[in-house]
Amino acid sequence: MLTDREVQATLEMLKNEHLDVRAVTLGLSLMDCASDDIGRLCRKVRDKIGRMAGGLVTACDQVGDKYGIPVVNKRLAVSPASALAGPFGRSELVLLAKALDSAANDCGLDFVGGYGALVEKGFSKGDRELVLSIPEALAATQRVCSSVNVATSQAGINMDAVLLMGKVIKEAAGLSESPDGGSCARLVVFSNIPPDMPFMAGAYSGLGEPDAVINVGVSGPGVVRKAVDRAFAKGASPDFGELSEVIKRTAYKVTKVGELMGREVAGLLGVPFGVVDLSLAPSPQVGDSVGEIFQSFGLRAIGAPGSTLLLALLNDAVKKGGAFASGHVGGLSGAFVPVSEDLGIAESVKNGLLSLEKLECLTSVCSVGLDMVPLPGDTSAWTLSAVIADEMAIGVANRKTTACRLIPVPGKKAGDKVSFGGLLGHATVMAVGDHAEARAFVSLGGRVPAPVHSLRN
Repeated sequence: MLTDREVQATLEMLKNEHLDVRAVTLGLSLMDCASDDIGRLCRKVRDKIGRMAGGLVTACDQVGDKYGIPVVNKRLAVSPASALAGPFGRSELVLLAKALDSAANDCGLDFVGGYGALVEKGFSKGDRELVLSIPEALAATQRVCSSVNVATSQAGINMDAVLLMGKVIKEAAGLSESPDGGSCARLVVFSNIPPDMPFMAGAYSGLGEPDAVINVGVSGPGVVRKAVDRAFAKGASPDFGELSEVIKRTAYKVTKVGELMGREVAGLLGVPFGVVDLSLAPSPQVGDSVGEIFQSFGLRAIGAPGSTLLLALLNDAVKKGGAFASGHVGGLSGAFVPVSEDLGIAESVKNGLLSLEKLECLTSVCSVGLDMVPLPGDTSAWTLSAVIADEMAIGVANRKTTACRLIPVPGKKAGDKVSFGGLLGHATVMAVGDHAEARAFVSLGGRVPAPVHSLRN
């Protein structure tokens, strides 16, 4: 439990430092909804979601009001839809996406994740049809999010899937209802995807998860920055070790708050509590930026020399603080660097301090990867696949989660401004080397073998 002093400090975080519970996500298995008739499948899916998720918003509001801590997003993550997709073709699977969207809307939920597949070693028929349906499914829905895992450190990288995902992203951008390719903001390509992550667009409920479970995502980049600022304001000059300890202690407090609230929501719904995911997940407002933490440490901005070291320190301290606070830390739990969702990062891109290549370097030590990255609209599908391949290699080689949420913005070129709205923010379109040779390279296909450290049994 938190001490009185820690409670007081937490209240201060709420008032002045943008502490919130970013997401309470209900993980829900749909495996008992399986059917070879698409109409029956959709009815069973809607019925189960309505029955199990209908009280989520009320429970979150009740617990949020009790503690005075806002729950920003109430979300649903379901079993990988490809597990139900075997009997169906693309057009029928779009009906499943619409059923998920409708059910989430009826329950008042912000997003529903899980319209995706795990294809790190290859495609089943259902996997392929599901992946090919993603562009149309995203265009036809508002809340559905899609994640496709194409690599793991145990299996290697499925380059046929990487090649296909470049084409899927390109098609999704073109079909998007938003002129800025906004559907791609709900589509992520992963390596080593965690099965219990509460954050969108990648959340899904793994096949080893309970029938229903509550997972909580807590965010606090503003809290961390204020803690660092206070450490410098005391007069003495803290060193890296001391600052790491400051961040770790802050992460401890924030994790405690998240677990407390998550357990209460789970209790009200009568389902188990799963994990708390403490991630420095920014939003596009002043004071809630990972990029601003870099300035508190004395760097000009994220992207300047020293940035990779500092991001590694942040990620490590957050994980240690979370692990000390709870035995149920999961998901990603670290630092995010989404380009458009973070004011500080967006500003670095705008000012030419952060390139795509440097951002890729940073992803080797952060929790996710190339996130919310706007690219020129004429970027080829082959180049998108090559960028994905590089990011997957970082994840596989380092035994960590990496991901790509790439948005080729129709009609835009490098340096143009783009706005995705709301928490998705705005940014400057980043330049990417779009070379014709990428086509032949990624079309080699096959599977990149797993690294030697996969042989651990």
